[in-house]
Amino acid sequence: MNKGDLVAKIAADAGITKVQADAALDSFQGAVTGALKKGQKVTLVGFATFTTAKRKARMGRNPQTGQVIKIAARKVPKIIAGSELKKAVK
Repeated sequence: MNKGDLVAKIAADAGITKVQADAALDSFQGAVTGALKKGQKVTLVGFATFTTAKRKARMGRNPQTGQVIKIAARKVPKIIAGSELKKAVK
């Protein structure tokens, strides 16, 4: 399922237009992204928790040349599935 499929499904289920569903989905993505940038956690009980995790700096290898390179530390998004989502996928 891609974004277009998801927008169509939301529009059909909610009885709204695809334009409205697309705006709602964009708003959701923006809200989650904004919260994560601020270091906040977003929890949708039973569905998922969106948070950030710190990755340490480490040494890696360029797969094309085999040269050893340093990979900088960074903050990455992390999504943890909720209990209801886990049960539904079983």
